[in-house]
Amino acid sequence: MPVTVASSLLAMVGIFNVVGTISSGWLTDRINPHCLLGSYYALRGLLLMFLPAMTGPTVQLPLISFVVLFGVLDVATVPPPSRCAVSYGEDSAIAFGRVLAAHQLGAGLVAFGSGVARAALGSYDLVWMATGPLCCAAAMLAVIIQRPAHNMKHGAANQLASSAGAGR
Repeated sequence: MPVTVASSLLAMVGIFNVVGTISSGWLTDRINPHCLLGSYYALRGLLLMFLPAMTGPTVQLPLISFVVLFGVLDVATVPPPSRCAVSYGEDSAIAFGRVLAAHQLGAGLVAFGSGVARAALGSYDLVWMATGPLCCAAAMLAVIIQRPAHNMKHGAANQLASSAGAGR
């Protein structure tokens, strides 16, 4: 594939990042952010596993579909963790910072490992096949990790107190 075509496809991913992030922010206000994030990661993983079958010397409909869908999902993963972090109360900024740091560390390790795999094997195909299951594992973690217990207790106590006060 010519470099200019590949660059144009990457630019399209960036354009659809904007659409996905704005849409994700809207959805995050309306849907359980844990389930939303899990869905994003699972779909991202499936797309990555099928990427080798969609690439070739020319641009075909499957590759355009990948570019659009991956673009929508790529940065859409930012709003849900910020909403989840709110449940940590005063520690929400710290919780969100830790999530972002872990995400960046993982992304850096995958980027480095991808370069090593490409140099050793001459292809990224194995990387896409391995990254897909990693995304699916992240999807499961996103769904099972819930609000911290200490905040749920305080939230329940505050809700109970406000309910008792409302009955007067």
